[in-house]
Amino acid sequence: MKIVTVFNHAGGAGKTSITRDVGYTLAQAGQRVLLIDLDPQANLTTWLGVGDVDLGDTAHVVATAGKPLPPPREVHGLRLIPSRVDLALAEAMMPGVIGAEMSLRKALNAVRSDYDVVIIDSPPSVGKLAAMGALAADHLIVPVPTRHKGLDALPGLQAVMNMYHNLRPELTVGLYVPTMYDARRSHDREVLQQLRQYLSPLAEPVPQREAVWMDSSLAGQPVGLFAPNSPVGQDVLRLTDDIARILGLPFEVRS
Repeated sequence: MKIVTVFNHAGGAGKTSITRDVGYTLAQAGQRVLLIDLDPQANLTTWLGVGDVDLGDTAHVVATAGKPLPPPREVHGLRLIPSRVDLALAEAMMPGVIGAEMSLRKALNAVRSDYDVVIIDSPPSVGKLAAMGALAADHLIVPVPTRHKGLDALPGLQAVMNMYHNLRPELTVGLYVPTMYDARRSHDREVLQQLRQYLSPLAEPVPQREAVWMDSSLAGQPVGLFAPNSPVGQDVLRLTDDIARILGLPFEVRS
């Protein structure tokens, strides 16, 4: 079982879209996929069309009591540990729990025979939930917007990842992913050039095509289900191929 956390301490980088759409695409290719929504905003949960979530359905029991993962929801051919807004309560409770940041790693070790890949959607913070998600992973997938704000966030991002690496030296960045890229803008091209200079390994940029992303999210469906033959669908396939290669997962890009 491969465990990856899609991580960036800044919001608006594309973490949730990557988690949902890469996870769905891998599931459609035959992988047994578990997605974990650790963000109290619960965008991954709602963007998969999942509602009526109780706090006991979330990772709250793992973070605050070291209990096993709750039974996942089945949705669109994959499994989901959903989130809801009061998952944020775990942030206040975790400092009083010894080893809380490692509790998700322990819980996932108990289900290693059940899944081929686990993808964790991290909250946009450096809090306890984000640390728990990062420290559960074998690799981090780090989306970076091709904007100056993406570049400006890199020093802080590196400092946080160094802190996590000190706690788990085997944790690596599997892939940096340039997101929100518009090749028509010289600004985006310049930022991408700098990302290529400083970050490795770096995926091909994910173009900014907002309409399909937004419409699929409103429909509660992954892009691969909502608009599989769209340009965004092809972008998702390419990104999934990059991530599968990093993880050593079998995956064949469909034309």
